[in-house]
Amino acid sequence: MNKSFLFLFSFIVYLTSCSYDNDSKNENSDYDSLPRKKVSISTKYGEMIIELFNETPMHRDNFLRLADLGFYDSLLFHRVQPNFMIQGGDPESRGEVEPNKILGMGGTEKRIQAEISSKFIMRQGAISGFHRGTGYYPDKSSNGSQFMIIHGQPLKAYQINQISLENKIDYSPEQIQLYEMYGGSPQLDGKYTVFGQVVEGINVLNKIVHAKTHRSINPQLPDRPAKDIRMIVKVLE
Repeated sequence: MNKSFLFLFSFIVYLTSCSYDNDSKNENSDYDSLPRKKVSISTKYGEMIIELFNETPMHRDNFLRLADLGFYDSLLFHRVQPNFMIQGGDPESRGEVEPNKILGMGGTEKRIQAEISSKFIMRQGAISGFHRGTGYYPDKSSNGSQFMIIHGQPLKAYQINQISLENKIDYSPEQIQLYEMYGGSPQLDGKYTVFGQVVEGINVLNKIVHAKTHRSINPQLPDRPAKDIRMIVKVLE
């Protein structure tokens, strides 16, 4: 009797200790059967179409809600770094902004709980939530409105394997192939929530990330485009 109870108790503990990351592998078939919402991000360089992942419902729904409210319309891509990423969604970037103003601190009042899944990687075109680093946010929760779109850099299999050892992340052969084909920023894997992927308009990302910045003119200024790059975000039917 005692042995049966101990076995049952251990089994329950095992089930309740499973993390979202582990569970997501078993639930992928259910998520994959559902249609994914898409949004467009329009800029003066053109339009990017982004597919949002059902596996990250809190990030997906928050992004859709803000887009429906027109929250993102006219906000800046305030940080661009070639071979790394572009960042936007700071409400403090609305309207005229002085070149020396530090952006990236604003957001909505509510943060978004991390929804990190090993299924999604920081390949080129991935969209993720933003936080200032695990030193500030050890729970890896995302800013309520700011996001990053990964540009990244070309990668070879041996580089990905090295990062895999450093980050203690086991990449699938398919993920390694994606990194080799498209590049990315695997050093960020497991640290930020990836909640979507650019499926059209990667050329627009390339144009934005190579825009001349205030920092390229004066190293003391932020890495914000010298000529404003504003966005319009719409939910697609």
